[in-house]
Amino acid sequence: MNRKRVILIVLVLAMLMAAIIAALVVRSARRPAPAPQSDAASAPAPAYGQRADVVHFANDIASRNQIPAEWVLRTLSSARQMTQIQTLALPPASSQQKKNWTAYRARFVEPQRIRAGLQFWSDNADALQRAEAQYGVPASIIVGVIGMETLYGKQMGNFRVLDALATLAFDFPKDHPRAEQRKQYFLGELEQFLVQTHKTDIAPSTLRGSYSGDMGLPQFMPSSWAEYGVDGDGDGKVNLWSAADASASVANYLQGHGWIAGLPAFFEVSIHSPPDQWSVLLNAGIKPSLTLEEMRLRGVEVPAFNANPATLLSLVELENGESKALQIAGTNNFAALTRYNPSRYYALAVIQLASEIQKARDAAR
Repeated sequence: MNRKRVILIVLVLAMLMAAIIAALVVRSARRPAPAPQSDAASAPAPAYGQRADVVHFANDIASRNQIPAEWVLRTLSSARQMTQIQTLALPPASSQQKKNWTAYRARFVEPQRIRAGLQFWSDNADALQRAEAQYGVPASIIVGVIGMETLYGKQMGNFRVLDALATLAFDFPKDHPRAEQRKQYFLGELEQFLVQTHKTDIAPSTLRGSYSGDMGLPQFMPSSWAEYGVDGDGDGKVNLWSAADASASVANYLQGHGWIAGLPAFFEVSIHSPPDQWSVLLNAGIKPSLTLEEMRLRGVEVPAFNANPATLLSLVELENGESKALQIAGTNNFAALTRYNPSRYYALAVIQLASEIQKARDAAR
């Protein structure tokens, strides 16, 4: 190959490279530059131990509860703010779909939960018997509550309770309609959590629960742990992850909210009047305030009523999708279950799960 041809080839290659580079430059110029991140967006959230409001809170509760301020602040310093928890704390989007008792019941009163409840009862029969004898709450109801709450320990939540409570106490989402009220509530729950873990010598960072701080087999909030927690196995500590302690604590909670030993939780009703006559009874609420006579005057009969005639009742309605709604007469014991969880669907599911587990236990004997 002669020298002129080599020079020509080199010139052609150089021109091609120049054209490619120019095209890349033009293409890059057309692509919008990424928006610069603000310092606030890129910087990590301040550690809780460095925040003035947290330091003040730590000193305040340490003084009020006679626990070391250094321990409180060190514990809070290890907490992490979690945006996922802030999102979960917001109210769910409103739904136009009707509630459906049949569908709700099917989720909880089902074979797997009944079998697991039967096993839990078998494994903890002595502790359940002691709890029933002491607090007057049937063992079946205690088993029903724990089954509804955590499927007997299989679904206790995987958030660090310390992170959940610190996030909701110090960084509760401001766009919540009751943000300040909820923030104050979680400040109180965080205080109780710190007091109880220090009292029982449990490392706060090791405990896991729901996004809102519910813990253990009964899913107690810290204030319930403090007020209703019971040492059911006699080891000197209240451990909500212990079946014996959890069983006694559930029974104590229900008794503390009005459970009456021997009283059925509800009665079936028979309605013989148009809705405009009996539906006004629903306005009385869940807490029993109606006499049998008041219900009869509105066309609501309680055919199998077998309690003290002076027992007060409430008329409770559960929507059933497009099907006919269910009405029952609730007692103090039904109301006590709604103090555990405010849903009337929850309360009736506990009762019916308890009944099915009791039947299975009786059949197995």
